[in-house]
Amino acid sequence: MDFFGIGMGEVLLILIIALVIWGPGKVVGISKTLGKIVRTLRNMSYDLTSQVTKESEKEEKAHPPKPKEKI
Repeated sequence: MDFFGIGMGEVLLILIIALVIWGPGKVVGISKTLGKIVRTLRNMSYDLTSQVTKESEKEEKAHPPKPKEKI
């Protein structure tokens, strides 16, 4: 499993260090907040991609490419 370019061992080490530093209660809250942030960013990315696609298609319909002349 590759998570942001790091392996499972590194992810577990980070989680253990986070548990030691903040404790189990805070880690759960931090995880929820990070999950919400990731979900929001993913939705924003999807919205941006779909908007750019729509605008691109609209522009293509308004100005279709000229056919190439054979020489």
